[in-house]
Amino acid sequence: MAELGVLQRVELGGVWPHEAHHFAAWLAQPGTLATLSGVLGLELELTGQELAVGPVGPIGPYAADIVCKDTMSNALVLIENQLENTDHRHLGHLLTYAAGLMSIPDQRDR
Repeated sequence: MAELGVLQRVELGGVWPHEAHHFAAWLAQPGTLATLSGVLGLELELTGQELAVGPVGPIGPYAADIVCKDTMSNALVLIENQLENTDHRHLGHLLTYAAGLMSIPDQRDR
């Protein structure tokens, strides 16, 4: 028989004290990306963290938290990690990153 664990409520800040340094690093680990891949039905391969977007570097002060490639479709996947409540800024970041990636000639078809 399979052994089951017990779910416990934890403060995320106690597990990952700093979103960019701790949570993003955990999320980009191969095992974590493999789990995320399975849940999403993708095959994610890490391309980079805090990756500057656009043809000449960041668009403004922005860099994508995590960029992956889905090896099944060759599509790019942007991950804007967040531990706190979401707001419109994070959607804006994703749109900005996507626009920056679309401006790079070999990324236009993605």
